[in-house]
Amino acid sequence: MNSSDVRRKYLEFFAARGHAVVPSASLIPDGDATTLFTGSGMQPLLPYLLGKPHPAGKRVTDSQKSFRAEDIDEVGDNRHTTFFEMLGNWSFGDYWKKEQLSWFFEFLTNAEYGVGLDPRKLYVTVFAGDEQYGIPADHDSVAIWKELFASSGVSDVRAVELLTEERASTVGMQGGRIFYYGAKKNWWSRAGTPDKMPAREPGGPDSEVFYEFESVPHDEKFGKFCHPNCDCGRYMEIGNSVFMEYIKTEADMFEKLEQRNVDFGGGLERIAAASLNNSDIFTIDSLGALVSVIREHTISLSTQSVRVIADHVRSAVFLIADGVIPSNKDRGYLLRRLIRRAVLHGAYLAPSGFSKFDILVEKVINLYAVVYPELQNNREHIVSIFVAEERAFSKTYQGGVAEFERMIASGNSISGADAFLLSASYGFPIELTQELAVQKHVIIDLDAYRAEVDRHRELSKAGAQKKFGGHGLLLDTGELKAANEDELRIVTRLHTTTHLLHRALRMVLGDTVHQAGSDITPARARFDFVFNRKLTPEEVASVERIINEVIAADLPVQKIVLPKSQAEKTGALYFFKEKYPDPVSVYFVGQSIEDAFSKEFCGGPHVTHTGEIGHVRIAKEEAVAAGIRRIRAVLS
Repeated sequence: MNSSDVRRKYLEFFAARGHAVVPSASLIPDGDATTLFTGSGMQPLLPYLLGKPHPAGKRVTDSQKSFRAEDIDEVGDNRHTTFFEMLGNWSFGDYWKKEQLSWFFEFLTNAEYGVGLDPRKLYVTVFAGDEQYGIPADHDSVAIWKELFASSGVSDVRAVELLTEERASTVGMQGGRIFYYGAKKNWWSRAGTPDKMPAREPGGPDSEVFYEFESVPHDEKFGKFCHPNCDCGRYMEIGNSVFMEYIKTEADMFEKLEQRNVDFGGGLERIAAASLNNSDIFTIDSLGALVSVIREHTISLSTQSVRVIADHVRSAVFLIADGVIPSNKDRGYLLRRLIRRAVLHGAYLAPSGFSKFDILVEKVINLYAVVYPELQNNREHIVSIFVAEERAFSKTYQGGVAEFERMIASGNSISGADAFLLSASYGFPIELTQELAVQKHVIIDLDAYRAEVDRHRELSKAGAQKKFGGHGLLLDTGELKAANEDELRIVTRLHTTTHLLHRALRMVLGDTVHQAGSDITPARARFDFVFNRKLTPEEVASVERIINEVIAADLPVQKIVLPKSQAEKTGALYFFKEKYPDPVSVYFVGQSIEDAFSKEFCGGPHVTHTGEIGHVRIAKEEAVAAGIRRIRAVLS
């Protein structure tokens, strides 16, 4: 089966069992400041796991776009990627372990309306309990699994206590089919194990399913004996059923949630790989197609670099589609790192580097456009952003490599100052310099590098304090709280300003203008938009005048919640529509949504009347990438 088959069958399977099929949320979390990206299927659904009623009911299913930056250094083996799709089904206080485990087992093993895996190649893990917090072992799941395996003709279904990876590697499988592991492996919460969870964080025991690739021999560098959680690759996790029934209390203990929930996540491409009995997910249809494009245009056989490029380009495409722009901080930094790392590995494949990134980007869009229409809708924008960043770095890359070679010509180390120079002058993030160092077997003085970064940060801070009058830290707690509240009010005023700015730009420049990203601080609003030339002074003045006229009119700013299909018919803008849930909040400026000055899908904070904003001034208009302009607006 290919990945499209698995996705379709999974959603159909759970829809037939009373689940509403909901669209994927954006890779940019909506209203969750704890993380930069959506990294799991449950993340957008946390409010409903905590008791908020879901508009679609108590049972939902989806295929969620996910991105995990922490896996970036693992990419290159047969199973790690930074972008992936997580198949999910949820019960919000409805069904429980018996239904969940039985349904997932049926989906995996049934050949007609499931994947058709051989049950003899499946192994499962369960929670061994936590004495410190009085959380019992999950014997209920063990009993259910024994019954399921026995009914499928698998004999001798033994449950074995392995507890930790260290112990498991010394005792091995012991003829088991079901394995008890501790909290490090079979407990799930956003924060990790029970001891790391903050108060009011939900979590619970989980049960994972592994597929055995018998053709993969155990590698003893991971331990003397193999076991389901061994990193040798013989066993691959393909699904995890979390039974979220606990919440941590202020007293550092656990109590039961008001509603117990099922939170399932299964790797789409891993399940597809299991259906092919091939442990390399880079050979399945989606990633395999990208690998083929890369190999077609290179002469090297470096499997690792080909996989890195395929993964990183795909991730970058999805991030750009959801509104991320390359920059030097936060999400933009990770996007920039992906693209530059792809360029670096492209240089490993050919003497002049891999030069067909535009073709590869188009291939990603074509592969996924049917399932994720935001890729097709933003095709030109995605290609232009990626190619502009790739080409800008490619121009400096050769000079950076030459400088690196000069630095190591007389020794086998890179000083902190030199590492900083590569970053500041040649655009080499420290991670890329580290990769080059590994290739050349040289050492980087990372402590000195960090000290150099801190020194330059302090110099920049001192310069900023001098520029803005030397305002320093607020030491008084009351003053700090008041300052935070003031900042929130300013950010709210600027957020509403971006809506007015968006509409004014379209009035002056035409409806081809649309948002490409934004960032708001108490000092300014930064608004990126698609447009292919510099604005004239007259156009900038017109945009500014329109905004301030609307502010002076003191129009009401109102919100209406509508089904997404109905919200679209109002004419509200939704260039990143896929990041919003259904139903969606539409904010409009005016007496009614029909004659509103502006109306957009949005989940952010807003003023109640435009007069609260005050006067707005456009401080700067500039280019940030091919076809992308940026406006900085301030309150004055």
